[in-house]
Amino acid sequence: MPRYEFRCRACGDTFEVNRPMVESSSPATCPQGHDDTVKLLSTVAVTGRGGGAAAPAPAGGGGCCGGACGC
Repeated sequence: MPRYEFRCRACGDTFEVNRPMVESSSPATCPQGHDDTVKLLSTVAVTGRGGGAAAPAPAGGGGCCGGACGC
């Protein structure tokens, strides 16, 4: 279940709420009982399982024609 981070505008407390995605935009009450809260934008880092470096890009550039035009 997704975890959403909120901040209370009344007391400044930051807190997390676990709820289904369909309820992501529903208001949340802070632990102190205040209703004036705002949902914060959170970032997520996603990494692969291999632990190694990513595969090198093929030589030749790529671009619109696979590198033949030098783009």
